[in-house]
Amino acid sequence: MRRRRFIGGLGGLVGAGAGLGLVPAGAGPAAAAVRDSGAPREWEAVTAPEAAPAAQLLDVAAAGPGLAWAVGEEGRYGHQRGTALALVWDGTAWQRTDLGFAGYLGSVAAASDGRAWAVGTDTSGTARLLAWDGPTWREADFPGRGAPGTTLAAVTTGPRGHVWVSGRNSDGSVLLHGHRGKWAWLEAPPATTTIPPYGIHRAPCGDIWVYGTELVARWDGAAWTVLPTPGGIRAGFTGLLPVARDDIWMTGYDYGIGGPPGKPPGVRLLHGDGTGWEYVKAPFGVGVLTGVVGDAQGRPDRISGWDFWDQTRAHYLRWDGTAWVSERGPVASTPVVVNALATVPGADGYWAVGTTEPPPSTTAQPRIER
Repeated sequence: MRRRRFIGGLGGLVGAGAGLGLVPAGAGPAAAAVRDSGAPREWEAVTAPEAAPAAQLLDVAAAGPGLAWAVGEEGRYGHQRGTALALVWDGTAWQRTDLGFAGYLGSVAAASDGRAWAVGTDTSGTARLLAWDGPTWREADFPGRGAPGTTLAAVTTGPRGHVWVSGRNSDGSVLLHGHRGKWAWLEAPPATTTIPPYGIHRAPCGDIWVYGTELVARWDGAAWTVLPTPGGIRAGFTGLLPVARDDIWMTGYDYGIGGPPGKPPGVRLLHGDGTGWEYVKAPFGVGVLTGVVGDAQGRPDRISGWDFWDQTRAHYLRWDGTAWVSERGPVASTPVVVNALATVPGADGYWAVGTTEPPPSTTAQPRIER
């Protein structure tokens, strides 16, 4: 069992940086919604198509039990990007779909009507926006496409064909909105950021949240509200779940003083009330929390993670109504690095995707669990 391998490349995928200080631990935010996510799940590994070595899946989304997508990259050599990788679930098995460009896809989002959107970057640094048209992915046009200073980081969908993408353009805007083929960058938030917010989440109430090392903000359809940025010397944030505007969970990691290189990250689980943040102790402390999902009403549900001390199985967390408790994936013959977690609409299930070796391994293959 390889317990002490260090996940050296993970921080480069989700970013790291410093922000404002945290509120004291005693100044707790509003209580989280009291709801038990049910009995622990029996997670199982699902066969993934073979990919070129140094492969990893970075995100996953589902439209329903019979249709899902996973995206990432393959053939990566060290810090040099390889080729974008995309898989589709047809209800029976995962299959590859051709993309044909060098680079990676880092985010995918599904709509209930069977449509999907994905964003990434090619090796020239050009942002790519793809739309699923049924049998395959096609390139979509958007304002600033190919222009210097335009990046796309993450995507989410809403009802009636609405799509939102976090990123940044040369004017400082960080949120791109699309509807029925028309795209527009929304006004910039009243806070400057040089690093594009690499995460995005749509709350059931319709609020759009963007988050990263320099910005946590909410767009309510008319104006921005900027929240304090959770602090950290070398912190990265991987997921955000706004149960309410004053009840917010964030997941991630923090290298702290003295690392990297050579030092494993520490788990970060934060709870916010809209004005500040407090640390919450997680069931394990060394590793990374890689994402958080809510139930159909947006209440706390599951968190995915990578446990430094037990790398041969994923470490999930389940909300038991008052706290996050451990839930383990199946034991594997290789390390298990889960990068993303998604719920399956219309079913009591989840997809989790990642890789079989901490990047930038030259032998890693895609890892999928449900």
